[in-house]
Amino acid sequence: MKQLLSSTFILFLLLAAPAVRAQGPGNGGPRPGAVTDVPVDGGASLLLAAGAAYGLKKLRRTRR
Repeated sequence: MKQLLSSTFILFLLLAAPAVRAQGPGNGGPRPGAVTDVPVDGGASLLLAAGAAYGLKKLRRTRR
């Protein structure tokens, strides 16, 4: 079983290597001095509220 897993892993690495090398350098990322700020809108507060509600629900369920 160990032989099969190791040979499968090696085969995966050999097949994935050309795809990794095919990735170009891109555009170099953000340029120095450029504005890269991201505005945080209502989506983050909704996720926070949903997480708090889920946590309270779990707490109430475990106390019963």
